[in-house]
Amino acid sequence: MSEHTHANPKREVVSYAITLAILLVLTFITVAVSYLDFGAGNVVIALAIATIKASLVGLIFMHLLHDKPIDGLILVAGFLLLALFLGFSAIDVDSRGNLEPANVKTPIAAPAKPPAKP
Repeated sequence: MSEHTHANPKREVVSYAITLAILLVLTFITVAVSYLDFGAGNVVIALAIATIKASLVGLIFMHLLHDKPIDGLILVAGFLLLALFLGFSAIDVDSRGNLEPANVKTPIAAPAKPPAKP
């Protein structure tokens, strides 16, 4: 664990407040985008915003910004592996044709009612 010097606590409070404001704005953007229809782009936009938010949390609140470079490399490797796994899942889902299970039977239509006698 690296040694952190806290030379100016007011500067850290300002940094945390700015980070909080950015995270709140990104959350508002995420909610606003969820009401718009971009098709498959909704997932991409939501994941991009979530990645930015997670990076901010890691850099500021987990102190990766002022830590050893190897810790940042581990964070980036985690994001790359996540992207790789999500990419393989997307390829797998996209390669499937009919997603309806084979054992689902079509519903049987109700028999026609005989005409009413006058």
